[in-house]
Amino acid sequence: MARTSAIDYGRAAKYFLLLDFIKGFGLGMKYFFAPKHTVNYPHEKGPLSPRFRGEHALRRYPNGEERCIACKLCEAVCPAQAITIDAEPREDGSRRTTRYDIDMTKCIYCGFCQEACPVDAIVEGPNFEFSTETREELFYNKDRLLENGARWEAEIARNLELDAPYR
Repeated sequence: MARTSAIDYGRAAKYFLLLDFIKGFGLGMKYFFAPKHTVNYPHEKGPLSPRFRGEHALRRYPNGEERCIACKLCEAVCPAQAITIDAEPREDGSRRTTRYDIDMTKCIYCGFCQEACPVDAIVEGPNFEFSTETREELFYNKDRLLENGARWEAEIARNLELDAPYR
């Protein structure tokens, strides 16, 4: 019984001449000498979208009064239950917060608090570099949030203005 085997010489040549390896090596060399697209972080930073959701901040009006009217909508809408608010009425009858805490270890940066706020008091600012060494530093109180608002107010106002047509 004669066994006939058809030899595929093209496939054998490709195998012995390592053509797949050479094609792969050529592709690697193409990208090795191509211009790099890597950003040299932290010395260089990439662009941020105006809709970027970073560190939380409480804003003030231009006259210095805090914007938060203690409606507690942000606390109610927070899916992670990371926001705690206590409020008291003032002499003029308006309500203001006495306690505004955000547990950043629970926060999922969904932006619901910012969307629910009728006076744009709580916002998620442009800061993404707020790593800490201890867990306790991620429990933000009202003073810390107001400080963030003062620090980033110019950028926050610009981002809200750019985002206004989409709200």
